[in-house]
Amino acid sequence: MRLRTSLIQAALAACVAFVPFAHASNPVFPGWYADPEAAIFEGQYWIYPTTSVRYGLQTGFDAFSSKDLVHWTKHEGVLRMADVPWAKKAMWAPAMVEKDGKYYFFFSANDIQSDKEVGGIGVAVADKPEGPFKDLLGKPLVDAFHNGAQPIDPFVFHDDDGSWYLIYGGWKHANVVKLKPDFSGVEPTADGKLWHEITPEKYVEGPLMFKRNGKYYFMWSEGGWTGPDYSVAYAIGDSPLGPFKRIGKILQQDPKIATGAGHHSLFHVKRDDSWFIVYHRHPLGDTDGNHREVSIDRMEFDAQGHILPVTITNEGVPAHAL
Repeated sequence: MRLRTSLIQAALAACVAFVPFAHASNPVFPGWYADPEAAIFEGQYWIYPTTSVRYGLQTGFDAFSSKDLVHWTKHEGVLRMADVPWAKKAMWAPAMVEKDGKYYFFFSANDIQSDKEVGGIGVAVADKPEGPFKDLLGKPLVDAFHNGAQPIDPFVFHDDDGSWYLIYGGWKHANVVKLKPDFSGVEPTADGKLWHEITPEKYVEGPLMFKRNGKYYFMWSEGGWTGPDYSVAYAIGDSPLGPFKRIGKILQQDPKIATGAGHHSLFHVKRDDSWFIVYHRHPLGDTDGNHREVSIDRMEFDAQGHILPVTITNEGVPAHAL
């Protein structure tokens, strides 16, 4: 009997030890972070967020890596303002890609209000996902307003034909532009045009693009980033250059869970076609606009390829190995 009791106690202890790790729980890691960029590099999940503090203190980026979406390792200071000579005011809203064994870190800097100021969208490079990243060009990649779009909030999309596109824009305008293969600048598309405006209805900022079943999905954030109405909507088109007509909102606050859910990115696990949406949100009752936390929940599609509304949770997602 004593042996049986010991075995039962051991089994219960194992269950208790396992339960906390069954789900990631939201937020997925501590600290004030926002605008998370999600990427899968070297068999691991990576999140590159904005350090969510006052502009003057946004002088660098941390990164987080995980093998299962549950246990996260923090990598401090993967890119610092000191390594970007032209960045002086703030850096935020990263985008990440891997190309030919190098890792490229796109970011917003200086919050320029006109073409007379230095700043815009920059790009840094490293040999490893955890950096350290160094400025690639010695100047911004995009340093001026085109089609009314403030040069902020970059996202980089790699199409099936090998083309690389930069989608970006604040001040309620979104542009897409084709990148040179070495990311040293932009180049015209087949029609000879550089700056293509693809602004859909209610667009504010935080663009993202992916391709699924031959269709181009364009996603963005709506509302005010400090408020409860911050949210994510999407459109579907036949080309990365649009046109894109708004279909609807798929991520928003739940007054029982959190407010201001927006500025997202995605993990797509190809082996089982799982999709996870990575986003930031505000804790209930917290009125400080910079108090934002990174969370992960599932994203799913219906039979017609439309994105289903995301249920935001405190539990997060189960462990999901790559």
